[in-house]
Amino acid sequence: MTMLEASAALSSPASLPNGESLVGIIDVDGLRSRLAAIAEADSAGGASNTARSEVLALVRDVIRDGRATIEEMLFEDGSGSLCARRLARLQDAVIHAIHDYALRFVFNAANLSAGERMTVLAVGGYGRGTLAPGSDIDLLFLLPYKQSALGEQVVEYLLYLLWDLGFKVGHASRTVDECIKLARADFTIRTAILERWLIAGDEELLAELDTRFEAEVVAGTSEAFIAAKLEERSARHAKTGNTRYLVEPNIKEGKGGLRDLNTLFWIAKYHYRVNTTEALVEAGVFSRREAKLFAKAEDFLWAVRCHMHFATGKAEERLSFDLQPEIAKRLGYNAHPGLKDVERFMKHYFLIAKDVGDLTRIFCAALEEQHAKDAPGIRGFVRTLRARAKKIPGTLDFHIDNNRINVSRATVFRDDPVNLIRIFRLAALHELEYHPDALKLIRRSLRLVDAELRDNPEANSLFIDVLTDRKDPELHLRRMNEAGVLGRFIPDFGRIVAMMQFNMYHHYTVDEHLLRSISTLSRIEHGELVEEVPLSSGFMPLQKDRVPLYLALLLHDIAKGRPVDHSIAGAEIARELCPRFGLDERETDLVAWLVEDHLVMSMTAQQRDLTDRKTILDFAERVRTLDRLKLLTILTVCDIRAVGPGVWNGWKGQLIRTLYMETEPTLTGGFTQSSRSERIGQARERLAERLGAWPEAERTGYLDLHYPNYFLTAPLDDQLRHAEFIRESRDAGALATQTRTDRFREVTEIMVLAPDHPRLLSLIAGACAGTGANIADAQIFTMSDGRALDVMLLNREFESDEDEIRRAERICANIGKLLQGREMPASLLANRRPPRSTELFAVKPRVSVDNTLSNQLTVIEVEGLDRPGLLSDVTGAISDLNLDIRSAHISTYGEKVVDVFYVTDLIGTKITSETRIERIEVRLKRVFESPEGEMSSPVVMSSQRAFGIPHR
Repeated sequence: MTMLEASAALSSPASLPNGESLVGIIDVDGLRSRLAAIAEADSAGGASNTARSEVLALVRDVIRDGRATIEEMLFEDGSGSLCARRLARLQDAVIHAIHDYALRFVFNAANLSAGERMTVLAVGGYGRGTLAPGSDIDLLFLLPYKQSALGEQVVEYLLYLLWDLGFKVGHASRTVDECIKLARADFTIRTAILERWLIAGDEELLAELDTRFEAEVVAGTSEAFIAAKLEERSARHAKTGNTRYLVEPNIKEGKGGLRDLNTLFWIAKYHYRVNTTEALVEAGVFSRREAKLFAKAEDFLWAVRCHMHFATGKAEERLSFDLQPEIAKRLGYNAHPGLKDVERFMKHYFLIAKDVGDLTRIFCAALEEQHAKDAPGIRGFVRTLRARAKKIPGTLDFHIDNNRINVSRATVFRDDPVNLIRIFRLAALHELEYHPDALKLIRRSLRLVDAELRDNPEANSLFIDVLTDRKDPELHLRRMNEAGVLGRFIPDFGRIVAMMQFNMYHHYTVDEHLLRSISTLSRIEHGELVEEVPLSSGFMPLQKDRVPLYLALLLHDIAKGRPVDHSIAGAEIARELCPRFGLDERETDLVAWLVEDHLVMSMTAQQRDLTDRKTILDFAERVRTLDRLKLLTILTVCDIRAVGPGVWNGWKGQLIRTLYMETEPTLTGGFTQSSRSERIGQARERLAERLGAWPEAERTGYLDLHYPNYFLTAPLDDQLRHAEFIRESRDAGALATQTRTDRFREVTEIMVLAPDHPRLLSLIAGACAGTGANIADAQIFTMSDGRALDVMLLNREFESDEDEIRRAERICANIGKLLQGREMPASLLANRRPPRSTELFAVKPRVSVDNTLSNQLTVIEVEGLDRPGLLSDVTGAISDLNLDIRSAHISTYGEKVVDVFYVTDLIGTKITSETRIERIEVRLKRVFESPEGEMSSPVVMSSQRAFGIPHR
């Protein structure tokens, strides 16, 4: 069948199934009659500006009403594909009516000469017969030869009317010759013209284009077109993150989105000369089940996209957090135990995206069978003819086909179900990719993955070999997951496949996060991350517990989405699975402990004062052995790095290294239980030695400036820098600041020396918030002369040190303005660029006051929804409560903030009064629940509320 015949087989690409018409959406005859009435009533016969305004108003009402009806139909029948076709038919009818009105009434050109003929074609996405509410309207005005004066006038009238209606119109006026010439030279133009249909005008011109496009553009160029489209797809995937499991996916351009389905259909139409998925079944490309999967995926994605456009009133393609709850509601999803309605919706989305990936592989396999393109390798296209099949030593069930493992017969899995695991082990062992035919057969054999196979010792041993592969375990686990085997072989893993967590911290679905964490561990083991994670990289070569470590990493989030603590539930799952995988009792206990405590090191490092000896002793008690400490360090690094881009940074790496270095001597007996006074004396002596070049009197005076706790809190190198800064600031006046960058830790440090003031830290935090800076850590040192040295560490924002220093100097200038009363925190915040809203997330405020975490200090931990200026508000509230902050540890997890403050009362003792603790909790909760009147707000707060006095 030629392209022309295929095109002619359809009455209209925008036609609706089952003979459904546009009745109820638009009255086409009525529209034409009303347009004619406007012309008849016009003194200029319809050509006046007044008539144009009436036409514009009429068509705008018709489109508004028609689209409202289509949206109602989408809610009623839920069909995204039908909605897209209805919108295209509506657009088609409107453009046709305007075109005919212009010819008949505006330009009075009922009888056209041969040179005045013109055809209005829908091309591109519109030419496919589908439109979303916010889609571009792509039009091709096809001419017999050069543009005539009449044709130019009609095009201009039509385009300006469409623009005035609010449409974004892509258009071109070309002759048939120009179309052929440009299509041969440019694949984008070729693809646009590939999908076309007649809206209005001369049918003979379209027939000529059909014939010549088939003969002069398409014929003999399938390979080049397919290669171009697949290369274009790869570039698009790379641009949007190269994963279909981003938690805020692009519904149109993202991997597994509509554009991927479009690409398949473009190739099908070009290569197989077909217009429907049914024709692909007849051509042997898809089975009937796979064709239904294609239709289901397309319908779902169109439904989501149309709802997104209707809900936002614009062409919104990114399924962002703020849109997801609305779309889930529109599609009728409900909450289940452990999963919100929005999480169930997004899981369905990711499963559909996975189906799109499966269809792509199946389609590419069919193309390869016809030698239409080069065979794909792991990192590109291997431009050779299909190689002769090679044997794999030790098996007759599989062979190597062009550097990919393939099945030797169709019954290979039915004959021995263990082969469903063995194929992945053989591929890993011989460093092979997977032939699409093999993956296709695996998917069709998934029912063989049953309880008997799960209990098979050989199958479990093979799986562990895949998981701990020395070369690339992530690749083979990913293929196993995409084929559906992993979720069936480990049913608990199947529960978290395509599961998203509705928060701004996690960038990927749970299964994607777990696979990426395995990839990170493999890269550490290969020595690829020595510069970024030197400590973990040094542990791996000597690690004897590889298997428990890899297994713990695979299982650490396996219980997500349950109404219980996922760490505890995950440990129970680990205890069930480990014996099945061949691990002994010691290894099972180790995996279960790593899963249950996989967050402990991260939370301790980021939310506790690592200079407080009690923190280290408590953590060491939890870990107990040096081997477990090393394993937990590696697992923590892999977990954080796999959360998403930008989550891991040098500062977090430094915190984890510090926690390890402080804990190791405690576990190995290297820590001596010397008295506190002895340790303070030794620390003073070390600093005095480093300041040996100073005059003795100045040195002694400086040492007496600091209270004893300073010498145990600040590292010696930092103490030396502090000393030089304070010395240099003698003539700087009341306020002195100094900035520096630390590229390795990815932080910028600001030191502030100023008269001590209850709200000093709050004002500094407000100055940082005014520039959008995120505080990672803060150390507060009060000195005996009434001054305070506050050291702020900010997360790095800019690549260049110069930009970072400029930002830090801006913050220092703001600190000066706030301390002098020339600026208010609320006004600084009002002038900054607003951050992304977090209002759609629910984070219940939590405040705890704990006296067991430190021997000398009370620890206040606050948790809640982040917002600009929050740290300034919290620290200001702590000041109102007459508390002295000794250190602050700031952690942000997407929309949630966890801030920890080590405090004393104003005479340096712990907070032990139950009444006072209650006041602290009440006051700090109000910072989250009622931000009006806080430091960042222009509203004044009552003194009763400021001091945390409970309402009676």
